[in-house]
Amino acid sequence: MANKLYNMTPKEIVAVLDKYIIGQDDAKKSVAVALRNRYRRSLLSEELQEEITPKNILMMGPTGVGKTEIARRLAKLMDAPFVKVEATKFTEVGYVGRDVDSMIRDLAEAAIRLTKQSKLEEKYAVADQMAEDKIIEAIIPGKKSSTGKGSPSNPFDFILSSGGYVSQKQQYEESQAEKERSQNPQDEQDVQLAREQVREQLRAGQLEDQYIEIEVTSAPKGNELDMANEGMTIAIGNIFGDMMPKKTKKKRVTVKEARKILREEEAQNLIDMDEVVDEALRNAEQNGIVFIDEIDKIASGQGYRVGADVSREGVQRDILPIVEGSVVNTKHGPVKTDHILFIGAGAFQTSSPTDLIPELQGRFPIRVELESLTEEDFLKILTVPENAVIKQQKALLETEGVELDFTDDGVAEIAKIAFLMNEQTENIGARRLHTVLEKLLEDVSFNIPDVEEDKIVIDKDYVAERFSDTIHSEDLDRYIL
Repeated sequence: MANKLYNMTPKEIVAVLDKYIIGQDDAKKSVAVALRNRYRRSLLSEELQEEITPKNILMMGPTGVGKTEIARRLAKLMDAPFVKVEATKFTEVGYVGRDVDSMIRDLAEAAIRLTKQSKLEEKYAVADQMAEDKIIEAIIPGKKSSTGKGSPSNPFDFILSSGGYVSQKQQYEESQAEKERSQNPQDEQDVQLAREQVREQLRAGQLEDQYIEIEVTSAPKGNELDMANEGMTIAIGNIFGDMMPKKTKKKRVTVKEARKILREEEAQNLIDMDEVVDEALRNAEQNGIVFIDEIDKIASGQGYRVGADVSREGVQRDILPIVEGSVVNTKHGPVKTDHILFIGAGAFQTSSPTDLIPELQGRFPIRVELESLTEEDFLKILTVPENAVIKQQKALLETEGVELDFTDDGVAEIAKIAFLMNEQTENIGARRLHTVLEKLLEDVSFNIPDVEEDKIVIDKDYVAERFSDTIHSEDLDRYIL
């Protein structure tokens, strides 16, 4: 993996995660070591690489303490394919065992999206130039034939031309167009001069709001028949798509919009999707992360009973071969799961990891217990991370010219109220902060743009006043997300 995080030390990885996640040092340490072990494995011979499988992680802790965020943030930072699946999905009535394969098919799709975007970004420089040429052609059209070198006028011409045949009609139109150009060299020079002037104006940003008509490829709308149990998908409307010419349509947009549309279209044409798929599947196999949430709900001990006919132990045994290492068929090709990192997570309030079947327990050798968040943790979450919720709220309202000024005692009061609500009702962890802030700023957001003040100070008194009637109420259920 080319990502800079791939060869970072565990301490350096934890330092990066600290910018976004407060506390939970043990969990961050475990995922950092798991990532470092992947780097170490990449340095070994291919024979030895195949023998070393990732040490899967089991996270235990109440909701909202950062289990999902740690895994998701790590995957994002290292550009690894990531998918989250709820274990309770497999406890629904009518469940078919092979449906567990869907988590790997989803991982393959995530890997393809990731790889495709990376390849597109590599082609954007060339695509920008091609898009610019098309925009100039739309503004200053030149002499062109009615058909020219474009799409054949009918499917029969297309079929014949695909074998190297050029119809007499097309030959005649091309010869006439060439003859016309040779007879009027001055016109051709004038067109080129005008286009160069337009190019300068485009690069100076003078034509961004001008409307032009461009031709874009119309994507086929084919229905897909998904054979989920076999990992196959048949695009019914696209079976003969490669045998017929691509449809195009005219679209009237601004130059700014045209540049974006044409850039993506040209970049798409420049990449090799077969190469993208091959690279993506390798990435999924070697670096993919599957996060299985609520794994405690399929434990065989006391607790949840979702469906009368559903065996939670049976679901565990269905998941087991995926975690152990097997081959899952997807519509893009087979995917081996031997080296995919699986992270299980659950509250384990009514069950324990020992309630899982022994075989599955053994596939999650690293156990991490996450702690409940304290009032001090809430205070840090509000202010310290680069994506802190207070920073998000301030940025949102600044878009409409309203400045929020959170004082230190105001922030402390928000943290205190969120902590008390978790104590008095259900503990939903850091998600409570979002609930409190939304309620706190509800009137301000509603009254914009009629609010008279350009700056609103959120201090302790302001927060206390907003929650004076509710914080000690017995019924706080409406604050639960």
